[in-house]
Amino acid sequence: MESSSEMVAFPLLETSSYRACTIPYRFPSDNPNLPTPTELSWIHLFAASIPSFQKRAESDETIPDAKDRAGKFAQRYGEMLEDIKKDPQSHGGPPDCILLCRLREVLLRELGFRDIFKKVKDEENAKALTLFENVVKLNDAIDDPEKRVENLVRGIFAGNIFDLGSAELAEVFAKDGMSFLATCQNLVPRPWVIDDFDTFKLKWTKKSWNKAVIFVDNSGADIILGILPFARELLRRGTQVILAANDLPSINDITYTELFEIVSKLKDENGQLMGVDIGNLFIANSGNDLPVIDLSSVTQELAYLASDADLVIMEGMGRGIETNLYAQFKCDSIKIGMVKHPEVADFLGGRLYDCVFKYNEVSH
Repeated sequence: MESSSEMVAFPLLETSSYRACTIPYRFPSDNPNLPTPTELSWIHLFAASIPSFQKRAESDETIPDAKDRAGKFAQRYGEMLEDIKKDPQSHGGPPDCILLCRLREVLLRELGFRDIFKKVKDEENAKALTLFENVVKLNDAIDDPEKRVENLVRGIFAGNIFDLGSAELAEVFAKDGMSFLATCQNLVPRPWVIDDFDTFKLKWTKKSWNKAVIFVDNSGADIILGILPFARELLRRGTQVILAANDLPSINDITYTELFEIVSKLKDENGQLMGVDIGNLFIANSGNDLPVIDLSSVTQELAYLASDADLVIMEGMGRGIETNLYAQFKCDSIKIGMVKHPEVADFLGGRLYDCVFKYNEVSH
């Protein structure tokens, strides 16, 4: 962690019932010395991602002996996963998605790798920046507010497919990338596996929020073509918007310093986001360094900025589905993301690449 100050619980979280991980990996009746079937399936999922991480690490030009170190990473992480299969308590277990991510990130950093996805993030950001104006113009041309918000939400789902933490998607991107607008058109048909969108759409036309906090996810199309057009629409409606992004790099997730750069590149000569004032747009360091997030530990800066927000949005599979899907907040909340692991699809009773839109309204 680079945040020097003490971390605190996210102030809008109902902490009494909070458990970060969505999936129950084990129950009190399970043998503590044996991995559960769920734990095993997740260990295999993380093991399957080792080759793609090794390949990214090998091509890290900032590390002189990247190939050797990448080989060490693959061997040591593989051994760790084997250890956990034999003894779930080894390496700080029992395992869940937070622990398995943490072990992988710590190992990469110990071997000197700081940001093995930097090259692909920069490429995807550059591509998405050229498409931003067109995406916003298409949204602005929709007069019906319900249809417009539906288009914006579809944009978030389409952007969220750019995820190099998923072995299958990493393969697709390695081959040919993806067309953002085609992906918007080809989302799985509604009803989605969790689908509160119609309720939200009605609220959207009748209600406005004073301040929204959005925990953002990936670089590229996700942040630039999905979240930023949605955030711009909130700003246009008079909502103050806080974008909470990672402190340190992890997979292809956007960091708060990278997000500052992206917003400054998108600003026009009047300092606006295509005609919308961004004086009420804030970028905050969440203090997180993983692709998943435990909201019992965020920066004091974010806690201060967010304390009076009346809408929290957890975006992406890591932050809004694998963790925090059942998190309860003291204000309205949305959990939105695409299901990109078969294990998550099975747990939810949905399909791979299904969509989750979970809206909770808090009555005061």
